[in-house]
Amino acid sequence: MPPPNETRRAAIADAAIELLVEAGVHGVTHRAVDARAGLPAGTTSNYLRSREALLVAVTERVAELHRADMAAALVTTPGAGAETLIAGSLRLAATVQRRRYLAIFELHLESLRRPALADALGRLQASMAAYTAEHHARAGLAIPPAAVPALLTLYGGALYTLVTASPETVTEESCADLAAAIVRGALNS
Repeated sequence: MPPPNETRRAAIADAAIELLVEAGVHGVTHRAVDARAGLPAGTTSNYLRSREALLVAVTERVAELHRADMAAALVTTPGAGAETLIAGSLRLAATVQRRRYLAIFELHLESLRRPALADALGRLQASMAAYTAEHHARAGLAIPPAAVPALLTLYGGALYTLVTASPETVTEESCADLAAAIVRGALNS
């Protein structure tokens, strides 16, 4: 059996992200993903047999993209403090990458009805906590690993507020203010 085509798998997940935003979880079918990704009929089901597997693949893709964004932020803003990195992440996620995070919020709601998706999102949260703690250590940030769960919870709430608001309300200043509050809250938890 040939190795899986990771580029195609990413294209499938990216198409599913777009469909989640446009039509909600009920609009994400194997056939619709094939059409959106420009793939032959049946391709998505060859990669991901069930709808839950498809939704889990979306969570994994969003995490993969978020990790890449975090790594890129260290390169583009070397020596930046936690507040600056978080403010930049919030602004990027709520503007340029808004659709990606709208999709993940759709999945969180759907996970209330799908235990397998809830498990996948729980694993994602745990892996992101570990990755974030390592990321902060590599960056030399003064956020102890024990504060990361609170940081992620506060970040997630702020991101939800920004992503569901009008995009033009997301400013550098509003993101900087939120980032400062997130860091203070996480360090004082």
